[in-house]
Amino acid sequence: MSSEAEEASSMTWRDVPKSVWALGFVSLLMDVSSELIHSLLPLFLVTVVGAGTAVVGLIEGVAEATAAIAKVFSGALSDRIGKRKLLVGLGYGLSAVTKPVFPLAGTAWEVLAARFVDRLGKGIRDAPRDALIADVTSSAIRGAGYGIRQALDTAGAFAGPLLAMALMALYANDFRAVFWWAAVPAALAVLLVVTGVKEPDGVRGTATRGLPIHKEELGRLSPAFWMAVAVGVVFTLARFSQAFLVLKAQAEGLALALIPLVFVWMNLIYAVTATPAGILSDRIGREKLLSCGLGALFVADLTLALAPGLAGVFVGVGLWGLHLGFSQGLLSALVADTAPEDLRGTAFGLFNLLTGSALLIASVLAGWLWQAFGSTSTFLAGAVFSGFAVVMILVAMKAATRPAG
Repeated sequence: MSSEAEEASSMTWRDVPKSVWALGFVSLLMDVSSELIHSLLPLFLVTVVGAGTAVVGLIEGVAEATAAIAKVFSGALSDRIGKRKLLVGLGYGLSAVTKPVFPLAGTAWEVLAARFVDRLGKGIRDAPRDALIADVTSSAIRGAGYGIRQALDTAGAFAGPLLAMALMALYANDFRAVFWWAAVPAALAVLLVVTGVKEPDGVRGTATRGLPIHKEELGRLSPAFWMAVAVGVVFTLARFSQAFLVLKAQAEGLALALIPLVFVWMNLIYAVTATPAGILSDRIGREKLLSCGLGALFVADLTLALAPGLAGVFVGVGLWGLHLGFSQGLLSALVADTAPEDLRGTAFGLFNLLTGSALLIASVLAGWLWQAFGSTSTFLAGAVFSGFAVVMILVAMKAATRPAG
């Protein structure tokens, strides 16, 4: 074994670079800001603005699809200029400036516009950020790196709803007063990007010009990459927007002031499991843990569809969080594993474009099913898609282990 291989084999999660930790804390701060708003936004739309569930699904789907489309351009651009931090900072900054729009919004279309710009910022930053993590992290600890960033991100998604709940009590359920506080952690996140994130030396941009994706580049992406994309798409169809978890809890009688507990509980489990899942995936492979995550999502959807009362809601939401912990960081690591080094930004952009488009379809379908047939049909449809994804993973694993010839 060479000295480089020996050094790689001895690396642990403690060797994850400081820039990855900084990006994790940036994600934490922005998620505190975002979830402070998003944990209450479905109810704000329905009870204050007067929107229906189909409109909620449309807003969430359009917002996420916007992010997905932007990721293709930002990922490819980061490959070409060799400067990912610039795009990461721009994306976080754009999301930060939208936060004051939510407390001022008086119609669903104003909320849609704010969500559109906010998710545009997410689209600009996510693919370059994920590619930057791969740039600075050895393959031996890549799962750990993505797991740590995802865990810190999710800790923010856990803290945001808790803060929302406290502020709702303080301001006597005044949504608009609570929303104003989201600007503070968003501004801190942008400051941390500027001061705490460093790019590796010697990264050069590609010579490619013109369209963001070229036929030659697509030809260099392996079948393993496209299988990762396919699994991610079916994953997304199964889970749709988390706004429907909030609406399910309200429908089962959870008090308005306690609604953020849905996201608190989900993200607590998500945060606790993301890093161990990433570390374990470095040792035993990504596919086995992804199968576990899909199994958790299948049971979560069935529970939310069929189990009565708030007990069923919180069991289902907990399983939803478990599936996120065993899938989201692992999918990112799988993309990084299967993409050429100089096309990582492009690969993450393509992955997010296709999964984001799936989220648009899934969220609009979920909203329509809910409005037409009730919440049970929405979650049963999710269970069908998650079961299909389990089959896809098992087939892919069998093909990967089949002897050549």
